[in-house]
Amino acid sequence: MPMRSSKEWVAIKMAERGGRGSGGHGSLDKSITLPPDEIFRNLENAKRFAIDIGGSLTKLAYYSTVQHKVARVRSFDHSGKDIEHEPLYEISVQEEITARLHFIKFENTYIETCLDFIKDHLVNTETKVIKATGGGAYKFKDLIEKKLGLKVDKEDVMTCLIKGCNFVLKNIPHEVFAYQKDSDTEFRFQTNHPNIFPYLLVNIGSGVSIVKVETEDKFEWIGGSSIGGGTFWGLGALLTKTKKFDELLQLASKGQHTNVDMLVKDVYGGAYQTLGLSGNLIASSFGKSTTADKEFSKEDMAKSLLHMISNDIGQLACLYAKLHNLDKIYFGGFFIRGHPVTMRTITYSINFFSKGEVQALFLRHEGYLGAIGAFLKGAEQDNPNQYSWGENYAGSSGLMSTSPDIFPMQRTRSGTFDMFEMDRLERPLVNLPLLKDPSTYIPDTVDLTDDAMARKYWLTCFEEALDGVAKRAAASQPDSIDASERAEKFRQKYWNKLQTLRQQPFAYGTLTVRSLLDTREHCLNEFNFPDPYSKVKQKENGIALKCFQSVIESLDSLGWEERQFALVKGLLAGNVFDWGAKAVSDVLESEPQFGFEEAKSKLQERPWLEDSYSQWLERLKEGPPHRCALIFADNSGIDIILGVFPFVRELLSRGTEVILACNSGPALNDVTYSESLIVTERIAAMDPVIQSALREEKLLLVQTGSSSPCLDLSRLDKGLAVLVRERETDLVIIEGMGRAIHTNYYAALKCESLKLAVIKNSWLADRLGGKIFSVIFKYEVPCK
Repeated sequence: MPMRSSKEWVAIKMAERGGRGSGGHGSLDKSITLPPDEIFRNLENAKRFAIDIGGSLTKLAYYSTVQHKVARVRSFDHSGKDIEHEPLYEISVQEEITARLHFIKFENTYIETCLDFIKDHLVNTETKVIKATGGGAYKFKDLIEKKLGLKVDKEDVMTCLIKGCNFVLKNIPHEVFAYQKDSDTEFRFQTNHPNIFPYLLVNIGSGVSIVKVETEDKFEWIGGSSIGGGTFWGLGALLTKTKKFDELLQLASKGQHTNVDMLVKDVYGGAYQTLGLSGNLIASSFGKSTTADKEFSKEDMAKSLLHMISNDIGQLACLYAKLHNLDKIYFGGFFIRGHPVTMRTITYSINFFSKGEVQALFLRHEGYLGAIGAFLKGAEQDNPNQYSWGENYAGSSGLMSTSPDIFPMQRTRSGTFDMFEMDRLERPLVNLPLLKDPSTYIPDTVDLTDDAMARKYWLTCFEEALDGVAKRAAASQPDSIDASERAEKFRQKYWNKLQTLRQQPFAYGTLTVRSLLDTREHCLNEFNFPDPYSKVKQKENGIALKCFQSVIESLDSLGWEERQFALVKGLLAGNVFDWGAKAVSDVLESEPQFGFEEAKSKLQERPWLEDSYSQWLERLKEGPPHRCALIFADNSGIDIILGVFPFVRELLSRGTEVILACNSGPALNDVTYSESLIVTERIAAMDPVIQSALREEKLLLVQTGSSSPCLDLSRLDKGLAVLVRERETDLVIIEGMGRAIHTNYYAALKCESLKLAVIKNSWLADRLGGKIFSVIFKYEVPCK
């Protein structure tokens, strides 16, 4: 049978089956529209499957290999050639295979149609087994085996939930949130603690299960209750004649429980001060129904029932948390499922019974935990936990999303389809060992979810820059016949993501400038634009190298104190060359001769020197040389070659070893690790200090593990972390607006640090009380 496109398949299925019954499985709906190229992505390369079927929703998981383009650089052999007019290095775009996890959530009513779709598109699956969990794994076992030709291997529900929970807690930084209904920001995302254990998992399905999780493989069921989501659903149906769970919650959200519940003030005429009880506290759920001679509204009864069950669960969870000395309680199950009304009542209950000592926490991907766990059980031979994984924003719907990018269908609140994708990262990621307290480290300086004015500005800023980014992407591949078409698809995809974030800033966790930049990079990669600035970087690196010797000669001619000032000024001037800043890209495009000296003249110097710089200068004068400096580099070209390397050379001359860390993959015009190797080799050929340091391993080049214009010090390449420990690093230098202002401005370290950047955005400069091209020079010494 020939492979059909998603759109063709949908048209055929709609014509063949629309409106027909399903045979043996109730009223399964087959008249479904699957958005082309969105649902079941890369299914033809799926290798392994797992499925979690609950009472109303199916969650499918599969692992696939994804073929995409990557940019590579390779040094030319310049021996015997006139290198004056030769490119510095060769750029090539190659195909690379990476691993991706896909998770899709849809209503059970569509399961047969979706299984047919999967069957028609399976090509390269490596397995004959599908791991299954959830109550529906039994109900739909025969259908799954018949449709897919795979043997259903059922897994324990609770084991899968816990494995899935551990996985997302370790791999997704903005996974956990507290719900605050009456706050400006309903979703308050938590900092990931480096040690996720121990914790309490309260799963509210038909009943309630309470599990204490101590380690990856050690957990125990410690209690539960028969009064749970099933109770709410069943009693709610009796009281309101409403049989759908989501509709029952909708009723509850409109109700007023005080019309039905008897409060403390109804009994005592006010607060019961002797016991410290508020007058508004519920004394008796449904208490007024025994005394009032009237009919109660469905909404009020649903709300009273919700409070009664939530309070019971909350008190039970608090008692178990205190009994086992735990302060982290994660709630999940179909009773939660991202519904604001249930999260609010659970949160209130936990806060009340714990007197604020325990916090109710929820998970952004709570609905996928069972499917993730079932998949992990089936993939144990590949040991997926040995890798680090990252959420692919380009292929994920987001929390409670109405996803305008999932066209042509506008999804309802409960969601016809939700998607969640994770990419396997090349190298394991860990905390920087020099973080003062990894458990409280927050990379981002401004939370745009909180700051409405900043959010509006930055979303508009990214929207206005989008056409230019798409144009740059298309221009970077002049030999590709479909580059313009792919660039337009990228533009539309990212535009839709921005519109989602305007409506739901919390969709992908805490909204920050970093997350906006990373989402853009994910979308560019999705449409095979791995490095739109590769030619720009190649050209600028070549030009800057020609100026390196004269810059060094000029610096060497200066006295010591004058040279220190010139080095810092050069480092900051180099940071001006950032193609991600519109004020700079406009200058670079309109004034091709704009160079290092012109950048120096742009800097707004004073009063940046007077405190922090003088302290730095004093440290250099009076203190011993640092043992080892870790420098996070920013941009290619003038920045790294004429700004960073002279600074590195000075440190080496003082007897300080240097670890120079660059991005593992491309982002904007940031220098990559592979580019830095070539640039350093050329500099070493010109400069004996650099050459000697490389030979003696006093200058070490490493990759960060990141492909972002910003910097998350809690997710760095493990090899970098090992090197930092081995070399006893006692100075960290973070350079650039993305790394030192948008992120890490408030990062607290165990050692001395320098944070340097030029503010290349007028709005941000004005907000900080300065002018565009004002500089940041922040020298910090940890408190002893």
